[in-house]
Amino acid sequence: MKRIAALLLILLASLALTPAHARVEIDITKGNVKPLPIAITPFSAEPAQGQIARDIVAVIDQDLRSSGLFAPIEPAAFLQKVTDPDIMPRFEDWQLINAQALVTGRVIAQPDGRLRAEFRLWDVFGAEQMTGQQFFTTPDNWRRVAHIIADAIYERLTGEKGYFDTRIVFVDETGPKSKRVKRLAIMDQDGANVQLLTRGNDLVLTPRFSPTRQEITYMSFEGGQPRVYLLQIETGERRIVGDFPGMTFAPRFSPDGRKIVMSLQQDGNANIYTMDLATRATTRLTNSAAIDTAPSYSPDGTRIVFESDRGGRQQLYVMNADGSGQTRISFGTGSYSTPVWSPRGDLIAFTKQSGGKFLIGVMQPDGSRERVLTEGFHNEGPTWAPNGRVLMFFRESLGENGGAKLFSIDLTGYNERQIATPAFASDPAWSPPLN
Repeated sequence: MKRIAALLLILLASLALTPAHARVEIDITKGNVKPLPIAITPFSAEPAQGQIARDIVAVIDQDLRSSGLFAPIEPAAFLQKVTDPDIMPRFEDWQLINAQALVTGRVIAQPDGRLRAEFRLWDVFGAEQMTGQQFFTTPDNWRRVAHIIADAIYERLTGEKGYFDTRIVFVDETGPKSKRVKRLAIMDQDGANVQLLTRGNDLVLTPRFSPTRQEITYMSFEGGQPRVYLLQIETGERRIVGDFPGMTFAPRFSPDGRKIVMSLQQDGNANIYTMDLATRATTRLTNSAAIDTAPSYSPDGTRIVFESDRGGRQQLYVMNADGSGQTRISFGTGSYSTPVWSPRGDLIAFTKQSGGKFLIGVMQPDGSRERVLTEGFHNEGPTWAPNGRVLMFFRESLGENGGAKLFSIDLTGYNERQIATPAFASDPAWSPPLN
């Protein structure tokens, strides 16, 4: 639980041999981006650190490959064996195998027991170094170093922040379909380092990360009473947000982490409320005879998107943060639900049920340019990566032994992949960056 607090991870310096005026880059604003060929060489290391060095390279490779923006070249094709990352590569050897970018690095043991991990990113056809960094960390933290290196490569080549050094909180589901045990769990964004956060004695729903710290809010039926809780990931400290009459749904943090917005059910209908976490004061934002739920703030905190059946079926609405100006934005066929505002502010992700299928899509905040990214038997619950370029969601499978699995997809809709989890998994929520 104290994994991050115990880390000693220091960005020491930039490693530069020549000025970086790179010619290679990826324009990820285009629709279907052709993956960039990149060569990631084995990191040099003494035998005692050899396995960690290989593991770091493997995670960097998988991170970049999974983004859909990079095509790591198989090592068997390499013409040069890099033994000293401080020496300029033979760029002509890498040009012959069409590598556009090249990664070299090393792992070195320090006298105090820590490791120094360093890398360099090279522009092959520009014949120059693009960036270089080194880190000190404990040996058991090698995986996070790999994610940070992958983030640095991603950012240098795309101009966008990476999302690999992040975590996912989700609902772990085990047991037969009629008696599912649901526990809160957390893992790295690639499915590694799974930890259970609750014991499964009580039903848990809708975990959501704070955008400013490693804290989540979620709903639990502990003691048979639906309550909203706050859980500090690193310390395990848990607090009840409040006791509310009726049911409480879909709590979510404000962008500054000082409030939560949620849906409270009273007298047969549900409305949107906010709660100040310091004073515990609540403010009602909607007042309808319908079901208003699943609120999500815009990243600047000025607006809220939510779903409502006030028009006869579930549709998406946007209002100002004080509840004024409630405006419907979805007008396509079918029902819309689980809206989530992108961290970039430019899009709203949603679930759509139409024609017997569940679709994951995006639209602009005014409802225009609706676009479906993926469809299936039962897709639901999109959550955004911190850079606003990738979504994660869960998909139910059919059959008596079926269950939910986690998937990610980028905004092009071409790069969908399943995220491995120990059991069934649903309701993912992406953390802010850890570094």
